[in-house]
Amino acid sequence: MGCGSTLGTVEAQYPAHWEADVVLTDGGTAHVRPIRPADADRMRSFYSRLSAETIYFRFFGPHPRLSDKEVDRFTNVDYVDRVALIATIGAEMVAVIRYDRIEPGEAEVAFLVEDAHQGRGVASILLEHLAATARERGIERFVADVLPANMKMMAVLRQAGYTAQSRFADGVVRMTLDLTPTETAQDVTTAREHRAEARSIARLLTPGSVAVIGASREPGGVGQTVLRNLLAADFTGPVYPVHREVRAVAGVRAYPSVTAIDGEVDLAVVAVPADSVLGVVKECAEKGVRGLVVVSSGFGETGPAGRARQDELASLARAYGLRVVGPNCLGIANTDPAVRLNATLAATVPGRGRVGFFSQSGALGTALLQRVAQRGMGISSFVSAGNRADVSGNDLLQYWEEDPATEVILLYLESLGNPRKFTRLARRISRHKPIVVVKSGGTTQGVPIGHSASALRLPDTALSSLFAQAGVIRVDDLIQLFDVGQLLAYQPLPAGPRVGLVTNSDALGLLAVDACVSAELEPRPPVNLGPAAGAAEFGTALAGVLASPDVDAAVVIYMPPIPGRADEVAAELVRVSEETGKPVLATFQGHLGMLSELSAGGGVTPPRGSVPSYAAPEEAVRALAHVVRYAAWRDQPAAPPPPLEDVDTAGARELVESGKVEAAELLARYGVQVWPSETVSSPDEAVAAAERLGWPVVLKVADPEASRRAGTVRLGLGAPDSVRHAYAEFTALLGDDAVLAVQRMAPQPAVPTVVGVVEDPAFGPVVSFGLGEVTARLLRDQGYRLAPLTGEDAAGLVRSVRAAPLLFGEYGYPPVAVDALEDLLVRVGRLAHDLPEVARLDLDQVLVGESGVIVLGAHAVLHSPVVPRRDGGPRRLS
Repeated sequence: MGCGSTLGTVEAQYPAHWEADVVLTDGGTAHVRPIRPADADRMRSFYSRLSAETIYFRFFGPHPRLSDKEVDRFTNVDYVDRVALIATIGAEMVAVIRYDRIEPGEAEVAFLVEDAHQGRGVASILLEHLAATARERGIERFVADVLPANMKMMAVLRQAGYTAQSRFADGVVRMTLDLTPTETAQDVTTAREHRAEARSIARLLTPGSVAVIGASREPGGVGQTVLRNLLAADFTGPVYPVHREVRAVAGVRAYPSVTAIDGEVDLAVVAVPADSVLGVVKECAEKGVRGLVVVSSGFGETGPAGRARQDELASLARAYGLRVVGPNCLGIANTDPAVRLNATLAATVPGRGRVGFFSQSGALGTALLQRVAQRGMGISSFVSAGNRADVSGNDLLQYWEEDPATEVILLYLESLGNPRKFTRLARRISRHKPIVVVKSGGTTQGVPIGHSASALRLPDTALSSLFAQAGVIRVDDLIQLFDVGQLLAYQPLPAGPRVGLVTNSDALGLLAVDACVSAELEPRPPVNLGPAAGAAEFGTALAGVLASPDVDAAVVIYMPPIPGRADEVAAELVRVSEETGKPVLATFQGHLGMLSELSAGGGVTPPRGSVPSYAAPEEAVRALAHVVRYAAWRDQPAAPPPPLEDVDTAGARELVESGKVEAAELLARYGVQVWPSETVSSPDEAVAAAERLGWPVVLKVADPEASRRAGTVRLGLGAPDSVRHAYAEFTALLGDDAVLAVQRMAPQPAVPTVVGVVEDPAFGPVVSFGLGEVTARLLRDQGYRLAPLTGEDAAGLVRSVRAAPLLFGEYGYPPVAVDALEDLLVRVGRLAHDLPEVARLDLDQVLVGESGVIVLGAHAVLHSPVVPRRDGGPRRLS
C-alpha cells in the first residue's frame, strides 16, 4: 500500500506527545513515533520486505531499492515543514507516513505499509496521528497523488471522516483532505477505537490455547495454582506448563520454554519472579503469543524501582504487539461453555451469568468472586487488572459493550487511568447496559478515586456528579455493588419511584417505609399479611400490588416467626413476579442471593426474572433507589449539546492565543455579557464612575480572591457622599493600595449563584454551579458536569444542589428565570470545551432574576503552557 510525494532533508526535535502506543484493528498493538536519522537501517530493512506492487503504487513505477541519498532524505526531517511518522512492532518498522509542506496551509502526504501488515488499520491510525501533528504546525489540507488502481489507499483517505475531494488528471487521482476536525471524523475515530480495543480484549478472554510460564511442582505455588484451576475448569483448548527443569506438572507435559511448545500459544500466564518477566515477554513475542496475564508481583506496588520495571514491561509488550493484564493480578476468567477459562488464582469461579466483573485489586479478587458465587449471580467474564500496567477498565468497557453475554457491568476501581475517556465510554454504554462502580481509596497507580492529583481541584462529590452525568451507578461499598448488580441482572428496570410493600411484619414494613422516604422513593402503605401468611396469601397480595397503576416496583418481606414452607413461598413469589414487567425484590428470612435457589433447591443458575433477596429491607430499598435513579437517567433522551448561533469560537481562540485575556471579552464571544464595572483608585474616580454607570451603585473589592471575604461589598450607594464614605471604610480596612470597583446596582429581587469552570488534568473541562449565599459556600453545596453540556445536563446541574428550591419559588423566594440560567451554563460549557487554554473561569456572582441572568463579575486564568487533554486527539493507549 503506498502513494507518492516529494521530500527534502534537515534534523530537529519533536514534542513527546507525538509518540504513542496504539491498538490495531485486529486487537494487536504497535508503537507510533516520528522518524529519526538513526532509523536508516530500519528503513532499508522495511523497504526490502515490500512487494513490487506496493513499491509501484508508492513510486508510480519499479523502484527495487532505496539509494543512500533517498534513505538519508526519508529519515532526516525538520518536524515542522516535513514530518514522518513510523509504526513499529518489536524492533521492525512496519509502516511510514509523511507530509511535506508545499504551501503555507497545504502539505503533500504519502504512505507505505508493509504487505504483511496491510488490512490491520495501520494506515488509518497513522493518518489520524499525522493529521494531528499537521494541525499543530498550521497545515489545513493534505493532498495525495494516487494511482487509480490503488483502491486501498483511496479508501483509507476517503474513510478518514474528513471532507475529501478528488480529481483525475494525467493518469493520477489527486485527493485533497480538509483537516478541519468534523463530527464525522470523530465518529470514525471513536468507532475504530471501540472495535480495536474490544478485539484486543476478546483475544485475551477467548484463547485457543494457554501456556502457564513458571508452573512448578511446588504445592500451592502461584504457577501450579493457575495451572490446576485451568485444568479443573476444563478449558476447551490445550494447556502448556512451562518450566525450565521439570518434564511434567500436575500430570501435564511441561516445556523448557514457550518457544519450545509445538503448537500455537494464544495466551500466556506469567508466574515467574519480577526480574525474569521481561525476558519471558520477549520469548512470548518470538513465539507469536497474542496476550499476557502477569500474576507476578514485585512491580509498581513496591515503589519507584518496581514502577520503572512495570513501565518497561508495558512498553516492551506493546512494542511487540501484546496486551498485558497485570502485573500483580489475580488473573482472568470466561465462563462461556465454548471456552471455560479460569486463568486465575481463585479455585472458585461463579457459574455462567450475565455480569461482567472487573476488579483492579488482585488481593480482593478471590473474596469478590466468592461473594458473587454465594449470591448465585453468575458472571460472563472476569478480569483482575492488578497494577493495571496496560489493560484497564476502559478496555473492558469496550469489550463488554458488544458482548451479548454481558448485560450488567460491575467495576471495583482503585484508580482511573483515563477518567475523561471512562466517562465518555460510560455515557454511551450506560444507555443499554448498566455500569455499577464501587469507590475505593488512594493508590500508587493511575488517578486514585477521590484522592487524585485533580482532587486538589475537584472534591469527591464532583466525582459522584460526573459519574451520575454519565449514567454510572456509584455505590459506597462491595455489599452495595452486589446488591445493585443482582437486581439489575435479573429484574426489569422500574418505570418510576413508587414502591409497593408486602410484608408479614409491621415493624419490618415500617422500616421499609422509612428507608424508602430516606432514599427519595415513594412508598405505598404496606400490605401486612400477618405472621401466619403462606404462599397463597403472599402470591395474591403481590399480584394485587403489582397490578396497581400507582406502583412501579415491589419489595416483599417474608420473616415468619416460626419457619414454615419457605420453598413454596419463594416459588410463588418468583411465579407472580414473572408475570409482570415490574421489578420485585425480597427480604426473605435473611437469605442473601436469589429466591430461585430456594425454590429449586439450590445449585442452579438463576434464570432471568429470579427475585433477588437481601438480608434486610433497608438493603433492598437502597439497591432499588440506585436502580430507580439509573432508570430515570436512561429515560432521558441522549441529545447533543444545543446549537449556539451567536458564538465566535475563532475570535475567542485569538484572545486566548494572545496570552492575555479579559474574562468579559472572552465571555462576550460566547454571547454572555458581564455587567459593566470600572476599577478605581480614589474616591473622586469612584464618584465619576458612578456618574457614568448610573445610580445607585455598588462599591466592592476588585480582587477576586479578597472579594470572597465578608464585608467587601457596599450596596445601594445612591449619592457621591455615600460612595466617598464607603471608599474611606475600605481603605481603613484594607489599606490605601486596595483595588476597588464601581458597578451599577443590578435589578432586584434575584438569587445569587456562582458558576465556574476548571480544566481538570484528569477529567478535562468541568463546569460547576452553586448558590452564592455564604451558607451554601461554606457547605460546599456545588454540582458538577463535564463540558460540553446538553440542555439536560444544564437542567440537572441546576437541580443537583441542595439549595436548588430557592430558584423555584420556595422558602419565600420568587420564581426566577431558570431557563436563562441553564442557557448560561450551556454557553460556559461550550467555552470550556472549545478552549483547553482556559485553566479556570469564575463567574461570581451570577444573579438570577425573574426575567434573566446578570453576570456581576468574571475572572479567567490561562494555562501556560497548554496541557493536552488526555482523551483528545488521535487514538492512543493511556
